[in-house]
Amino acid sequence: MIYRFADCSIDTGRHRFTRGGATLHLEPQVFALLAELAQAGGALVSKDRLIETVWQGLAVSDATISARISAARAALGDTGRDQRLIRTVPKRGIQLLPEVTTDAPAPIEATGGGREAPPIRFTQARDGATIAHSVSGSGPPLLRAGHWLSHLELDWRCPVWQPFLTRLGGDFTLCRYDQRGTGLSGRDLENVGVGDFADDLRAVADAARLDRFSIFAASQAVPVAIRFAARHPERVSRMVLYGGYAKGRSLRPKQPGDIDEETMLGLIRAGWGQADSAFFRAFVSLFMPDGTPEQVASFARVQSQSITPENAARLRRAVDRFDVADDLDRVRAPVLVVHARGDAIQPIAQGQLIASRIPDAEFMMLDSRNHVPLPQEPCWTQLMDAVSEFCLRAE
Repeated sequence: MIYRFADCSIDTGRHRFTRGGATLHLEPQVFALLAELAQAGGALVSKDRLIETVWQGLAVSDATISARISAARAALGDTGRDQRLIRTVPKRGIQLLPEVTTDAPAPIEATGGGREAPPIRFTQARDGATIAHSVSGSGPPLLRAGHWLSHLELDWRCPVWQPFLTRLGGDFTLCRYDQRGTGLSGRDLENVGVGDFADDLRAVADAARLDRFSIFAASQAVPVAIRFAARHPERVSRMVLYGGYAKGRSLRPKQPGDIDEETMLGLIRAGWGQADSAFFRAFVSLFMPDGTPEQVASFARVQSQSITPENAARLRRAVDRFDVADDLDRVRAPVLVVHARGDAIQPIAQGQLIASRIPDAEFMMLDSRNHVPLPQEPCWTQLMDAVSEFCLRAE
């Protein structure tokens, strides 16, 4: 349902909030709070009701509730002093003051046959971080680990990712999620390491009721999947690891052609979120030098809307320090390691290292220079066929 009030709208089905025609990212709890107020249609919403719907009945402090209300006001352009749009009634609750109208959601635009995006759900990681996830398709379970960078809603309409998701959903029940700090997940990125991201993967698998499943992991998700598989071998049937690494670029000796951390951070700081920025386009082109203008523009949009510039830099620093070299020989599942020959983001030597150290691993090299697989490349079909064939062997 879409709720409209003042110059704002909130689409609960697509998890989208707009103000003045612009889509704004909201923390999941702030979105849920605004949705509850809109659904109440001007009626008072009590503190107990907010705790039940926004925090699923968990014990939360008054300070936490007040902080989310303040964030909701800020999203609407309101303040606690003015209370033009959200009013607090002491000891009774809060209410949305503008008139609320509703209408049915518009069908979601998709590049593949107008299919609607699957519903988005939320779960909490062990440390309380909120993780957005979604399930689509049918068949044996395949979990696509969260990577740099995703957005559950925008990915579904992106010409880079939509064919990929559609193809996997044709063979598998595909579970995917936005890693913490990105997309529709919470922005918790303080003092995080690869173990925290592995815990997030487990939280999503638990929420989706996946007992034993295959994993597709790309780029920075590869060390996350390796850590999870080493810790929980009983839950992983097979893994496909694409374009990944065992040691982050800050921990390994620099090789010819490597892109150092400061170069990456410099591009992020110079133009993040500015789709027409030469710096931002340069950053995107590192991931997909053979992308079409449409693909580059769409990919840039996903990147810029998935994460703030500050969190992009913070996440980049974290993933550049992932180290799972000591986990490799503890992975018991069969693994297919895939790497593009000319990958500029992660050198092929890292893929070869992973394949040489995991006991039951196969290695496959793609004739490509793109870190992100592109549907128009001949090797894209080769990759997708290999993923399906390898993971379906378990069945």
